[in-house]
Amino acid sequence: MNARIRIGLYCVSAIMLAACTITRPVAPPPPATTPNATSTATSLDDYKRGLAQRIVEANSTQVYVGRPQALLRAVIVLKYFVSADGQLLRTEIMRSNKDRNAEASAMAALRRAAPFPKPDSRFLRRGEVEISESWLFNDDGRFQLRSIAQQQMSE
Repeated sequence: MNARIRIGLYCVSAIMLAACTITRPVAPPPPATTPNATSTATSLDDYKRGLAQRIVEANSTQVYVGRPQALLRAVIVLKYFVSADGQLLRTEIMRSNKDRNAEASAMAALRRAAPFPKPDSRFLRRGEVEISESWLFNDDGRFQLRSIAQQQMSE
């Protein structure tokens, strides 16, 4: 077999091998809570836990799994407002240790999770629901939400 044919066969083999190893992106699974569906929560606390779960699902790579460490890097408390149709209206930082990265991470996590399930009309005040949530940050920058977090480790 001459050299040109041999090189051609090697090229075709390499292309076929490369085509076999190409991975195609897989669509992410649908979230457990559907945005803009009406929440089935029977109390405001249940609605808050449902929102916390949605925030965790939307930010799974930034969430710490397991018990939070004894001495946390930061605790950020956000107050946020959800409209009757599940839209995030505004956010306020209620408590911070001035860790700007943790503050920005908490705010971004909240925005990524919106829109939220529509709250029951019983929870609305002036057409919105007010929720306060604490973000518990470990040293590695990952967080848990207090309303669904495990108990913190002791020192």
